[in-house]
Amino acid sequence: MPPKIRLLKATLQRAGFYVRPGKGSHTVWQHTALPHVRITISGKDGDDAKDYLIDEVQKALNQLKRMQ
Repeated sequence: MPPKIRLLKATLQRAGFYVRPGKGSHTVWQHTALPHVRITISGKDGDDAKDYLIDEVQKALNQLKRMQ
């Protein structure tokens, strides 16, 4: 069972990402250490996360870990 959107958002927030509101149900997540990385999450918090979105979040977290 895939994780929920709310779990991805909480993970990004704990890692230091900040949210910028988007249009509709979209939110754009950025980190000051990774200015070129933007993660757009769409959907309600209770929805299942898509595979591509899980991969995108994991890739951004790995990039952040390598920088520290």
